[in-house]
Amino acid sequence: MTEAAKDAKEDFSRLAHLPVTFFAITMGLFGLALALHAAAGSYDWIETPARALLWAGLGCFAVIAGFYLAKAIRHPDAVAGEWHHPVKLAFFPTITISLLLMATAIHGYRPDLAQPVWLVGVVGQGALTIAVISGWISHRAFEVGHLTPAWFIPAVGNVIVPLAGAQMGWIETSWLFFSAGMIFWLILLVLVFNRLIFHAPIPGRLFPTLVILIAPPAVAFVSYFRLAGGVDAFGHVLLNSAYVFAALVLMQVPKLMKLPFALSWWALSFPLAALSVASFVYGREAASGTHVGIGLVVLAALVLVVAGLLYRTGLAILRDEICRPE
Repeated sequence: MTEAAKDAKEDFSRLAHLPVTFFAITMGLFGLALALHAAAGSYDWIETPARALLWAGLGCFAVIAGFYLAKAIRHPDAVAGEWHHPVKLAFFPTITISLLLMATAIHGYRPDLAQPVWLVGVVGQGALTIAVISGWISHRAFEVGHLTPAWFIPAVGNVIVPLAGAQMGWIETSWLFFSAGMIFWLILLVLVFNRLIFHAPIPGRLFPTLVILIAPPAVAFVSYFRLAGGVDAFGHVLLNSAYVFAALVLMQVPKLMKLPFALSWWALSFPLAALSVASFVYGREAASGTHVGIGLVVLAALVLVVAGLLYRTGLAILRDEICRPE
């Protein structure tokens, strides 16, 4: 090994290149736990794996949060670089979204523990939403190519708030975040489709984020159901919008299968979880076996996707393919 190669190896820090997108993994695990919990309403035996996934998500979040905190302490410039990156900026709310999903998953077992976690998530989500959107409309010049469906993440985070908030009695707070999420979802939906139709295709590394299109209406349906206490015309629009986006994404699966693995592939997991939960909620409310069946099909796909992503992520770590300079 040459001296230059040795120096490069010594100067290289895996921790400094730990991406904030790692928190998309915990979103996927908590999403799967919630989908399994929703399915347990019809099949009691599913509750055991739902609890196991919750514990797995908690452990995974603790590990990733610990490493990212260490990065923030030892390499604050690297964190600042991600914050000022036009694409990575949108992934910072995955941290608070994970906390909100964690609180929602815990609430079914320990409401007393869920509320403080939810409160931390709400405060963080509110702060990050304002900060991210302020970053978008600041003096920085963003290009059309920087826009991807990942920009939906801050909006999705806001509509997640009522999932547990409505059950905890934080009704007005939940309506506030739900309203903010819906407003920015509609704005970003127009911008994203303008980018998809009239500009260059999304780069392959970020193409899996297209699946995020499913998440906002699917999550919004469940949140609206809990806030309104039932399904009305607006609820039908949200649920069926999620199905329409799912059909559009399904047409892209052949292209997705040809792409190399990246952490952005975890974008597939949470939207599928949201669609599965939404289907179960409506299926039980309307006594629709068809929708329960859709929920089961999507859940089966979600289990396969998460299993595949866990395997591929572990393989990437062993092969030293991630936490590298881009």
